[in-house]
Amino acid sequence: MRTYGQYCPIARGSEVVAERWTPIILRNLLAGCHTFNEIAAGAPGLSRALLARRLRELERAGVLVIRPKPDGHGSLYEPTPAGRDLASVLHAIGGWAERWTEITSEHADPDYVLWSWCKTYMQHDLLPEERVVVRFEFHQGKGRGNHWLLIENHDAEVCRSDPGFGNDVEVVVTDPLPFARWRSGLVSWSAALRSGGIKVTGRRDLCRALPTWNGGPQVISDRRTKLAAASAV
Repeated sequence: MRTYGQYCPIARGSEVVAERWTPIILRNLLAGCHTFNEIAAGAPGLSRALLARRLRELERAGVLVIRPKPDGHGSLYEPTPAGRDLASVLHAIGGWAERWTEITSEHADPDYVLWSWCKTYMQHDLLPEERVVVRFEFHQGKGRGNHWLLIENHDAEVCRSDPGFGNDVEVVVTDPLPFARWRSGLVSWSAALRSGGIKVTGRRDLCRALPTWNGGPQVISDRRTKLAAASAV
């Protein structure tokens, strides 16, 4: 890990958290990712070699601990108290970006949009108990191709190979920007569909229910309200 050679706490802190990909890795750890593959799934474009290096650097910095899995195959990654304390730093960065930056096509990798929806903003209480498979077909981005959202017993996971149960709903995303803007609560589902960048077919009841599974708009709306109130003080 490189040093700025300055005693300033901003410089010292930046040595830990400001390396490329490190904030993303920390975000995934704090979102509950505990295995190498889970962390990698939320960082499309990050090479496995660089991820391994960054994880070792964070361990040396005292931000996470690496332990063997109980079965001895692979490792588990857990944030330390120092690592968990970085949540407020990441939230501050996110709050600043919510206020001062825009989501553009460069930020709209649909693979990550689907992963973050499933990992962080899925409304589990509104998911069906029956098994449901939603196939997503992405025409752009690093994760272009097919992905599947497998839902069962009010839980969901993203699969990058066909789970083999047939597709109940199919979502074709030719323009990832309205998909990302909808997930972030910037446009309604109906507006995202009217853009022409998203097409949905399948069981009518599930097609109607699908947008209700996204809790992101309400969470982000509440966050924006708090930020606006804080900035007005």
